[in-house]
Amino acid sequence: MKNKLIISSLVLVSLLTWSCTDLEEELLDESLTGAQAEVISGAIAPAYGYISWTWRHTNYYGLQLIPSDEAILPYRGGTDWFDGGKFLAAHSHNFTPTNDLVASGWNELTTNISRTLAAIEVLTPLADDGDVEAAGALYEMKALRAYLNMLLLDSWGIVLKKESSEELSEVLRTQDAIDYIESELLSVVDVINDDKGPGRMSRSAVYGFLARLNLNAAVYRDPYGTPNFTQADMDQVITYTSYIIDSGNFSLSPEYFELFNDENHSNPELIFALDQRGVLTQEHSRWAYWSIAGSMFPRPEWPSADGTDGPAVTSDFYQTWVDAYGDVDPADADARFYQKNTLVPDVQMADLEGREKLLETETEDSFYCVQDVAFEMDRGILRGIQWGPRKGDDGQFLTCEDGTIKILPVRQIKGNGPSRDIGYVDHTLEIDFTNEGSLHNTGYRASKYQFSRTSPNGNGNSSVDLVLMRLAEVYLMRAEAKLRNGDAAGALADVNVVRTSRTARPEQTPDPLTAVDTDILFRERGFELYWEGFRRGDQIRFGKYEDTWTEKTDTDVNHRLFPIPQSAVDGASGVDGFLEQNPGY
Repeated sequence: MKNKLIISSLVLVSLLTWSCTDLEEELLDESLTGAQAEVISGAIAPAYGYISWTWRHTNYYGLQLIPSDEAILPYRGGTDWFDGGKFLAAHSHNFTPTNDLVASGWNELTTNISRTLAAIEVLTPLADDGDVEAAGALYEMKALRAYLNMLLLDSWGIVLKKESSEELSEVLRTQDAIDYIESELLSVVDVINDDKGPGRMSRSAVYGFLARLNLNAAVYRDPYGTPNFTQADMDQVITYTSYIIDSGNFSLSPEYFELFNDENHSNPELIFALDQRGVLTQEHSRWAYWSIAGSMFPRPEWPSADGTDGPAVTSDFYQTWVDAYGDVDPADADARFYQKNTLVPDVQMADLEGREKLLETETEDSFYCVQDVAFEMDRGILRGIQWGPRKGDDGQFLTCEDGTIKILPVRQIKGNGPSRDIGYVDHTLEIDFTNEGSLHNTGYRASKYQFSRTSPNGNGNSSVDLVLMRLAEVYLMRAEAKLRNGDAAGALADVNVVRTSRTARPEQTPDPLTAVDTDILFRERGFELYWEGFRRGDQIRFGKYEDTWTEKTDTDVNHRLFPIPQSAVDGASGVDGFLEQNPGY
């Protein structure tokens, strides 16, 4: 059936009843037709569509990435990305209730939850009257609300239970919050559709979220103590993940980076994702461009598409790869670390280190030619001097004699310091909050998501689905549950299924491990799931969040949870004891 746009405008009452918002959203409707169908798809559109804003880089995504040991965002050259100091504070765990990153993450997430409630209120009477399509959509919204509340529990330690826009939310914590989310997911798991694709909630997605909930239950019960991983919880994780694995509906992608390419919507590894195939008003490519050099133009057919010199990989996270592979470069040892796409000419300059030597040795042969639509930058963790299109003094890309784009070492034309306009984009290992460590070129970069080829501008839109659950994570959850239950052999088998599945570039397929413990499993989750929003939660669950890494020495266990934004606490002040601030703030 041809896909079509459904546009709906809803007036929503906030979860905490102190504000309302006029919301307009678009959704790709894949199955419904007719007037009644438009009511149903129009009800669920705002909830699904707003996931893009919830997971925006300056909202919930940034709030998971920057406080972890895998990413750092300094005040670039004293000119870029200070933003009131919110990223510096988040990385060093110097949180306050007025931190704008904390507030925006909270606001967008609670708005998203409000949209699921609005949809539920529209769909419930239709479902009660026997409308099968409405009932199916209702189950999806209940599952989506549970998932979003689990994000709230993970970051702020609370759940907002609300069944009517006329009611005041009930604030739940610890076991009560776990029980509520679990009951919501269990109420739909046996009746929800399982055939609408990764852009919609499905039975497999619900099983996956039940597994996540039980895997983290020990942390959610006692967020400031040492987690007690019970056998009952781990048994549940194994049961739920095994359903997904044994269903045969999903398979691991031989090419790791195809999981994050334009065509990933049909990738058989995806279980749940934000559908971004050109139909949402707020779809974005921020997961692709945030970390990339501002002087890099990954889509030369769109000359304005560039990076932002945002966060980089910490030297600490990079070191985990080095420690794992020893004398072998991780780019050679693991297909998840790096994919070479640029065709660097076989000239002397390609092997030299240091921009001064490079400048001295660039020759008229130091380039290659490619059609603008065919250029693809390297992917994975980017180190050293990058290759890409270069603009001339007239602002146009340099071209070859046949009119194709000339690909050369990328000049540092944005930013600050001694490298601007005279050097190259040369990503260095060391990055920190010092003046030298904050230059625009510092830090290895994460290029996991492709710059969408179908975007009209390279940055503002994308056809690459944001991956929120995939089969590799499911295997790793089961491995962790088995390991915590004492089944090291079973855990090792699951980890090795994931490691050895990336066979598209066999010379880079990681070798199977011979043993696994919690430290190795933590490391393997980092290798497989880096920059997908898991690292903060993984560090907490594995007891590593109070460790020291670059520009972070804080050891306060209270900082495992974020402060509830002061605006939210103030907004609820009329109800005594309703929304209490988290400890430590």
